[in-house]
Amino acid sequence: MIDTHCHLSFSQFDTDLAQVVQRAGKADVYKMINVGIDALTSKKSVEISENYDNVFAAVGIHPNYADIFKLDDITEIARLARNKRVIAIGEIGLDYHRAKNGCNPVDVKVKLLQKKLFLQLIDLEEENNLPMILHCREAYDDLSAILKNRLTPPIKAVVHCFSGNKKFLEDCLDMGMYISFTANITYAKSGGLRDIVSYAPLEKFFLETDSPLLAPQIFRGKRNEPANVEILARQIALIKGIDFSKVCSVTDKNAENFFGLGLKRREYV
Repeated sequence: MIDTHCHLSFSQFDTDLAQVVQRAGKADVYKMINVGIDALTSKKSVEISENYDNVFAAVGIHPNYADIFKLDDITEIARLARNKRVIAIGEIGLDYHRAKNGCNPVDVKVKLLQKKLFLQLIDLEEENNLPMILHCREAYDDLSAILKNRLTPPIKAVVHCFSGNKKFLEDCLDMGMYISFTANITYAKSGGLRDIVSYAPLEKFFLETDSPLLAPQIFRGKRNEPANVEILARQIALIKGIDFSKVCSVTDKNAENFFGLGLKRREYV
């Protein structure tokens, strides 16, 4: 299996990162994509990927930082994106649920800042010919509108930790994008998400843990880690009524092709 979205750069993994990566390997999680949420975690993501052959890096600025990031951070993300271990721009997008400053709901000013940041980071995607890892929470119409106005389908992007409705799913599929689910589909109150899993084509899926967040129900309240992606894959198999092995093989192929994990990244001067 491939964990296409984890945050090994977070402080929760500072003391036992090597053991976490080792446990993932023992659980047949043979590749992981470590995703940055700001300049600091993106830099750390690249450093970790240089120390572990089976960990790849994504660099970006999460929309929750739109009102506090500095222009130098964009420059740093652009520099990091040229590293051969970086395989995606992310995590980027829009989040109208709660701003970093605790503002809930997000006000108009912060929404505008998020949109401006998102467009700047889309530019980096085009400059580096890299896919995007998108975050979208309660901003589905605005995200779709920006992508449709700015890019031509098929858009090489994945909406991670998918939380939208059927309409947003269909928008994503129409734009040629992929989606990924986390183990929050195992939660008792996630019946709506399980319906989306049932409806969405497996050929447009990735697996992800979003570690250290969103641990499966049996570990709820504890730190999540990439080894738990198996629990997610088994839940998807149960929902769709297919073999666990098919979920693994199809999502592996999807991720390998989308992120170019089976290819040697281009060298930069």
